[in-house]
Amino acid sequence: MTILTHDDEPPHFVLLPFMAQGHTIPIIDIARLLAQRGVIVTILMTPLNAIRFNNVIARAVEKGLNIHIIHLEFPSLEAGLPKDCENCDMILSIDMINKFFNATQMLETQVEVLLQDLKPNCLISDLCFPWTTNVAKRIGIPRIVFHGMGSFSLLCLHNLRDEKLLESVGSENEYFSVPGLPDKVEVTKAQLKALVDPSNPEWRELGDQMKEGEAQAYGIVVNSFEELEPQYVQGVKKAKGKNVWTIGPVSLCNKEKQDKVERGNKASIDEHHCLKWLDSKEQDSVLYVCLGSLSHLPTSQMIELALGLESSKQPFVWVIRHISNGFRKWLNEENFEERVEKQGILINGWAPQVLILSHPSIGGFLTHCGWNSILEGISVGVPMITWPLFAEQFCNEKLIVNVLKTGVKGGMENPVMFLEDEKVCAQLKKDDIKMVIERVMGGEEEAKMRRERAKKLGEMAIRAVEEGGSSHINLTKLIEDVTQQAKIGGFKSS
Repeated sequence: MTILTHDDEPPHFVLLPFMAQGHTIPIIDIARLLAQRGVIVTILMTPLNAIRFNNVIARAVEKGLNIHIIHLEFPSLEAGLPKDCENCDMILSIDMINKFFNATQMLETQVEVLLQDLKPNCLISDLCFPWTTNVAKRIGIPRIVFHGMGSFSLLCLHNLRDEKLLESVGSENEYFSVPGLPDKVEVTKAQLKALVDPSNPEWRELGDQMKEGEAQAYGIVVNSFEELEPQYVQGVKKAKGKNVWTIGPVSLCNKEKQDKVERGNKASIDEHHCLKWLDSKEQDSVLYVCLGSLSHLPTSQMIELALGLESSKQPFVWVIRHISNGFRKWLNEENFEERVEKQGILINGWAPQVLILSHPSIGGFLTHCGWNSILEGISVGVPMITWPLFAEQFCNEKLIVNVLKTGVKGGMENPVMFLEDEKVCAQLKKDDIKMVIERVMGGEEEAKMRRERAKKLGEMAIRAVEEGGSSHINLTKLIEDVTQQAKIGGFKSS
């Protein structure tokens, strides 16, 4: 459905996703949603990131959608990174993280030159590119910030930064309440310190730049829907003092099987084999397990998770993005895959998550609580087991377990930081894991009520993106706002 008349000049949106799968995947979905409304969309991506989405974009173009990709040259070598290190999942050591972010800042001139040439009406760029606010101002167009998280976590983090609460919290592991929220939400300093109060001065400076870039931007687009977290959507609008458009779950634009199969990257398993296996299982009987594209749990914890899954006797699909040498050795020595071949499937690499979650046999989702995964689980109406690792994932856990009550806490208390994971011991033992699986997948009244709540949320998510739904209306408002402002001669950043 388009919202433009034949007399209208179609607006042109440029999208700049951050180079991490959890940030890029929803931006690609947003590009398709905009193009379906008649918007011209240009996505700025580095070559190796673009390759991952070539097939999805090609299919969209074949259907008549006006989407283009322009390559950015990523300055890997200039930033001291290995050649072709263009995505966060290519970062191999902690010292490479700062270099990677420095490389993204070097893109400023390239992006500005392209925008001057393209003359778009709007730039939607990731929060991680704070410099794009000033670039957009110089070009005379609005910058709209894309957040890779939902309104609940946005408001939690905003209030913690605003109150500077962590400065007065002494203990790393003592729970305290986040101020100014509609619900009682308790977290620890350790769980959020890296986000809200980083000890690294470079990270603190980047955080300040992001905050300032957002404050000067025209608005914020959020991959969520109003009915999911209504008080938090309103809270974010009030706290930020600017336009906030909730337009999700954007993953629901993937209606065709092939788009679900290739969403994010080429799958590491034959989808026909996977679907045939799922078809052989009873409805709501399979637990889907995936801890994200950047997780590297210590070998000891991977072993406990494997044993917990096996002892639960529950059918499972377990996606492991990175298998360490130590865990691979254990798998081989224990013949684990052969032991569980009738019970479960292990996928090493990239999995078609939306396709798998959409299957009727899936009855639960053990997740790292990345926001995309949370929304994808909500959209198909499955209850969750939460296993947060870092970033805002501990906040997302509170939304699922304490506010929506559609999940059970797995038991993680301390973050397992990206690329520091082998230094930590297993936090959860196999018996803990077995017990929480039984709580979510079992037939107790509590589990049944949780499943009912999850299914209702899934129905609400679908209605939100349908014509007349809240997210559908908000996307219309976003496009109309940009189009109208362009007609009257420009923008003023709030």
